[in-house]
Amino acid sequence: MSLGPLFQNHVLWTAMAGWILAQLLKIPVDYLREGHWDWALFFAAGGMPSSHSCLVTSAAMAVGLHSGFDTPLFAVAVAFAMVVVYDATGVRRQAGMQAKQINILVEELLKGHPINEQRLREVIGHTPLEALGGVLLGLVVAIGLWLWWR
Repeated sequence: MSLGPLFQNHVLWTAMAGWILAQLLKIPVDYLREGHWDWALFFAAGGMPSSHSCLVTSAAMAVGLHSGFDTPLFAVAVAFAMVVVYDATGVRRQAGMQAKQINILVEELLKGHPINEQRLREVIGHTPLEALGGVLLGLVVAIGLWLWWR
């Protein structure tokens, strides 16, 4: 079995490039907000831009560019992208907001008590603006790579 076709799969590499670029961009965006470099953000969920939104958008756009916007495969890719973006801004964002409230509750209830104070991860979802940033970045990555590969 040859891996050659895998390395020639432009849709796969476009999606991967979008995800990597979005994860890399989180670091300087966070630096501008917080004033310090946090290299761990490359491996973290949440933040601006949404790498989930970027990955699925760049993949869907690449499918459309390479296979056609009138194909069933493009329709499935768009539907999948919509579910992922909805989840990132809905369910995962709400879970992050709940984690923030639980952390405040634990801090208030347990001040001075020597028990486990492990904090829950609060940034697991995206604001609509972060998701939009990922969608726009995904479109740019897909179109840019499609033009480059042509």
